[in-house]
Amino acid sequence: MTATEPAPVLAPTPRLAARARAVGGSPVRDILAVTARPEVINFAGGLPAPELFDADGIAEAYRAVFAETPARALQYSTTEGEPALRAALAARTAARGLPTTPDDLLVTTGSQQALSLLATALLEPGDTVLVESPCYLAALQAFSLAGARVVAVPGDERGLDPDALDALVARERPALLYTVPTFQNPTGRTLPAARRAAVAEVAARRGLWIVEDDPYGELRYEGERVPWIAAHPGAADRTVLLGSLSKVMAPGLRLGWLRAPAELRRACAVAKQAADLHTPTVNQLAAARYLADHDLDAHVRRVAAVYGARRDAMLAGLPAALPDGSTWTRPEGGMFLWARLPEPYDTTALLPGVVRHDVAYVPGAPFHAADPDRATMRLCFVTQTPDEIAEGLRRLGTGLRDHGRS
Repeated sequence: MTATEPAPVLAPTPRLAARARAVGGSPVRDILAVTARPEVINFAGGLPAPELFDADGIAEAYRAVFAETPARALQYSTTEGEPALRAALAARTAARGLPTTPDDLLVTTGSQQALSLLATALLEPGDTVLVESPCYLAALQAFSLAGARVVAVPGDERGLDPDALDALVARERPALLYTVPTFQNPTGRTLPAARRAAVAEVAARRGLWIVEDDPYGELRYEGERVPWIAAHPGAADRTVLLGSLSKVMAPGLRLGWLRAPAELRRACAVAKQAADLHTPTVNQLAAARYLADHDLDAHVRRVAAVYGARRDAMLAGLPAALPDGSTWTRPEGGMFLWARLPEPYDTTALLPGVVRHDVAYVPGAPFHAADPDRATMRLCFVTQTPDEIAEGLRRLGTGLRDHGRS
């Protein structure tokens, strides 16, 4: 181009897809990025305690895999997952009351991928998805990215209301119901057995897919285990059960799975082929070796004992930290509890000021599909020690008092 020639006119940059423009990022991830300073006591993340990972046992499993089958460990694998891992996971599922074979399972790159695969396999743009209120945030993102219309099922402190579910299914004709019935994220609550049976009955009578997500169910500190919805009569051919090793072994392995009827499982396998071909072979083989050589249940019991003490420390400190009139859940397990401050507190507006006191939480508003309750917050109690929890709650109380009601 010479000095006398005009500069070329460039066309505008091509647009992103509408779904990518419409769905925002994770507020939890945004908060973690802002509060990454080591001096911050962070109740915002959903992070297992790293000092409790069985790092030696996991490293031993990797060493064995590389010593014995290095070529296989570094090679492509089947989309459905390594047979040894599927067999081990099927045995664990069957031992907990749900007859399962390896062929019933599809290994996924974390159970979060299972949500994306199910959205691909089950949802058309404009379909309705029913969720709890509040709901796991990343599930809302996955369904929104699929172009779904997300509708919350009314409920109470024990979880979703089966009668309200029945009425919504009749009116909305949804594609699926998504639920975390045990130690739910974000509330920590557990859906009672009678309601699980009622949900299964609604699904059987109305023709509804249930996606039952269970990443926290093994982390029980008190009370009796409640059977999965998937184990109820009438639910077997329409319930997808999601599981994960993230909370009981280590999230960095990125190992989850889904248990689904054959036709849906095959559709999810096709979607996974398009997404990542297969979950990393070496991680699957190492996990299978760990499950063969170590007692994961004993490890989980040790972790749960520590987490239970940390939950108790948070419950003990909340009355002094939160304003008069606040309420909160008392989870029997899992990683989270849910607090509600009195009106007119707005936890989103208060967060920047509270973070200046080197403590963080997740505001409750993003966990709602509609009509957010802005006085709520999610607190994770498993990552810090009891002493750190006590100090973090002291800082939280100071921050709330200093910045008052918005």
